[in-house]
Amino acid sequence: MRFRFSLLEIFLFQVIIWLLLWLLDDYVATLLTLVVGAIVLAVLLVALMAEGIERSKVPRRYFHVMLLSILAPMAAAGLYMLIFGGRLSFLAP
Repeated sequence: MRFRFSLLEIFLFQVIIWLLLWLLDDYVATLLTLVVGAIVLAVLLVALMAEGIERSKVPRRYFHVMLLSILAPMAAAGLYMLIFGGRLSFLAP
């Protein structure tokens, strides 16, 4: 028997991990959110272009998880900003 997480569970797990990172160190979280988000977006776009050229055996779930991996850090950052009123500790005077 093989257990598979739903897309919602994957998203919520990622948001929790990202929120923990944001709460530990918002400077590192900001950098990682930008860098990881950009890298995953680039990989997703290349994969979608390759998929458009020639169909592969990659399941559609891969593309959904990649999209969630872009949205989760942004959602965590938005939630962090909402909770702390948009203040980042490394920008404070």
